Amino acid sequence: MHISTKINKPVFISSLVIASFIALFAALQPDFSTQIFNQVQSWLVSQVGWLYILSVAIFLIFIVCIMVSRLGDIKLGPDHSEPDYSNISWFSMLFSAGMGIGLMFFGVAEPVMHYLSPPVGDPATVAAAKDAMRITFFHWGLHAWGIYAVVALALAYFSYRHKLPLLPRSALYPIIGERIHGPIGHATDTFAVVGTLFGVATSLGFGVQQLNAGLSHLFAIEQTVLVQLALILVITILATISVILGLDGGIKRLSNLNMFLALALLLGMLLLGPTAQLFQSFVQNTGTYMSELVNSTFNMYAYDHKEDWLGGWTMLYWGWWISWSPFVGTFIARVSRGRTIREFIVGVLFIPSGFTFLWMTVFGNSAIGLISSDTAHTLAQAVDDNVAIAIFVFFEQFPLSSLLSLIAVLLVTTFFITSADSGALVIDTLTAGGEQDTPVWQRIFWTAMIGLIASALLYAGGLQALQTLTIASAFPFMFVMLLFCYGLFKALRHDLMLQNSVQNHNTSVQFAQSQVPWQERLRTLLVHPRLKQAESFLDSTARPALTELCEHFQSTGINAKLIDDDEKVRLTIYKEEAENFSYGIRLRHFAVPAYADEQHDDYYRAEVFLLQGGQQYDVFGYTQEQIIADAITQYERHLHFLYLASSEILEEDAAENLPQKG
Repeated sequence: MHISTKINKPVFISSLVIASFIALFAALQPDFSTQIFNQVQSWLVSQVGWLYILSVAIFLIFIVCIMVSRLGDIKLGPDHSEPDYSNISWFSMLFSAGMGIGLMFFGVAEPVMHYLSPPVGDPATVAAAKDAMRITFFHWGLHAWGIYAVVALALAYFSYRHKLPLLPRSALYPIIGERIHGPIGHATDTFAVVGTLFGVATSLGFGVQQLNAGLSHLFAIEQTVLVQLALILVITILATISVILGLDGGIKRLSNLNMFLALALLLGMLLLGPTAQLFQSFVQNTGTYMSELVNSTFNMYAYDHKEDWLGGWTMLYWGWWISWSPFVGTFIARVSRGRTIREFIVGVLFIPSGFTFLWMTVFGNSAIGLISSDTAHTLAQAVDDNVAIAIFVFFEQFPLSSLLSLIAVLLVTTFFITSADSGALVIDTLTAGGEQDTPVWQRIFWTAMIGLIASALLYAGGLQALQTLTIASAFPFMFVMLLFCYGLFKALRHDLMLQNSVQNHNTSVQFAQSQVPWQERLRTLLVHPRLKQAESFLDSTARPALTELCEHFQSTGINAKLIDDDEKVRLTIYKEEAENFSYGIRLRHFAVPAYADEQHDDYYRAEVFLLQGGQQYDVFGYTQEQIIADAITQYERHLHFLYLASSEILEEDAAENLPQKG
């Protein structure tokens, strides 16, 4: 029996070997491995913490600059592409994969912890409450999503715009070129696979401990390793079913369910709590966060000597978000095809952050209010003793606490399932060389591996060591992300130059059209051709015109090729060390507009497609000479673009070789 496979062997095998070795080491020597990894993490905090802070600031500044510049007009895909998913499904999926589960456990706990133990100032004061919410927003806001956006944008752009695999290695193409298909590319993808595998596995391991705590609080289910292993098994089975159903059948539906449950829980707390005060707090918290954003971004507590606090909070979060960025970035890229870069960044950066801010305000401010009014000493104690149980103790302070706790347990479960199945889907894509339509067994294999590693480490006690290692792994990947920024900016500038060279379609066809009687030209404009008419135009005019042009290019020694399909024909000119040129005519199906006085419902346009996608103008009714003239004009603009690009390179080289004064 032959089992079909779609794997990139160097990445698949090396990832499996490395992950197995590290997991066994952490499981067999949990204390020793924890000690080693903690020492590494402590050294990073004390010696290169400034580099973490500076790099994350660069990521956020870079992504915002791309958003507000003209580079934001470029699409993640051909110019004619449209988004694969609705906005609601898109927001739900990126939010669930990004940090949904974290909000359940830190929405109450983190604001309370900062309130009771602030980095600066007296605890349990009004100033401490304001600062607690600002710090919480800072850790969960724009910086976190800016990290994800850098990786996701780089992967989506090079995959959908330049037809490279949806792999981290593709973002290095502007820097190392075809060498991305060699050892450097394999190493980059392997690093992403191992990081994703450990990140999801450790989250699953710690998460079931928290889920077990919630079930114990609600239903008196005993908190034991055996129960937690059973929970991992159940979540892994459900995640496997979801990943078998695929992105549309499983993950999208679960993500929509996550968003529905999260909104229900959020709305319930808004109505049961001090609603007006919470909205007031939300507005003020957001304003304080924005006004202090620059100071918070670069605050190293250099004069206060708060290295322990900085390492235990801000740098821990920055390392965690960076270590998760290959996983979350790949997943976000997978579901973002067809959007403009500006639309993508606004969606990834601001929509989840806004929802997160509202969530943290509703739960955090409510919890701080309960503690400050001396009505919830048990809540403060619960946060101090066990973060996992805090949200359930918090619900006890409100009516309908059992219903709220039940919704929370369901939400935690579905968040874990979406983290596991989307993680397995990403790992499968990375180890399959970017292939998205892979055999089912491969997706099942990686889902099972996540559950197996989580179970083994939970049983042996090595979860803490692996979590520390995962966060420490952010340090080398931070440099990879800086290379992503450089390569992405370089490629986007190049792309914008190409886009500008073919915009404003004022071709020499205008002059050729003057030879056609105006009555015939008007008739062509008013007709909405059916399929047979459009196919006849393609056969009798477009194909002969591009065939003649192709043969002429070939006769002059130019490497030209005509690619001919049923409803499209494309002329491509191949160039070494430069972008190829492509001019195609494709039949596109449309509904007849309401203003047209015709009996049929649909018609076809013969639209021009260039290398970067559809140009959205119709050449139906053109003569062969006019089509040739249009193709030559577009080729002329392409040559002008190549001239500008090569001139820029020569100018850079000349600038480097200028004699230096002094």
